[in-house]
Amino acid sequence: MQLLLAEDEQKTIDYLTKGLREDGHIVDTVSNGADALALALVGEFDAIILDVMMPGLDGWEVLKCLRAAGRPTPVLFLTARDHVEDRVRGFDLGANDYLIKPFAFAELLARLRNLARLPKAAPGSSLMTVGDLEIDTLRHRVSRAGMGLQLTSKEYALLLLLARNQGRVLSRTLIAEAIWGLFHDQQANAVDALVRRLRAKLDTPFETALLHTIRGTGYVLDI
Repeated sequence: MQLLLAEDEQKTIDYLTKGLREDGHIVDTVSNGADALALALVGEFDAIILDVMMPGLDGWEVLKCLRAAGRPTPVLFLTARDHVEDRVRGFDLGANDYLIKPFAFAELLARLRNLARLPKAAPGSSLMTVGDLEIDTLRHRVSRAGMGLQLTSKEYALLLLLARNQGRVLSRTLIAEAIWGLFHDQQANAVDALVRRLRAKLDTPFETALLHTIRGTGYVLDI
């Protein structure tokens, strides 16, 4: 993959660049938001690995400008910001994935492989659809069959995660790490409870289910 890495810590740049190139990727690096935006707007990248806290423009602003310019390049936030509000903000702005530091390098590679399998996004679109479900990521609004759905921040974060991976089964571990930033045995029950609450709003009032349980594996959002 042709990758753009935007990170302001030189040790992290060196570590990531070495590992990514050893895995066969081509990597361009920048250390501030302004350079990241400039290069992302003119270059052709398969994915962008983006830190949040950088000199000049932060990662939020870089992604916001990219999406406003109609650039659909997949973006993975790689950051120490681990609050659910940060992850929701990232997904709202159009991020495709969110990985929290410290991280396992093997997981980063796996997430990049997932990004490589994503269908090409429609340029400039802030509206995601799955059947009769509509998610307006700019206005933070969700509706199904024309009916507005009132979701909590965690329910919305889970729905965005599933929608951005439509048709792909997500494990409880992956969901827990994306929503809470960590995983332990108790989190599996928390994931199941969160899915039940989302399903009660997303599927129960309607004839057709969109959120499916794959026994022993995880959950998937699909028609």
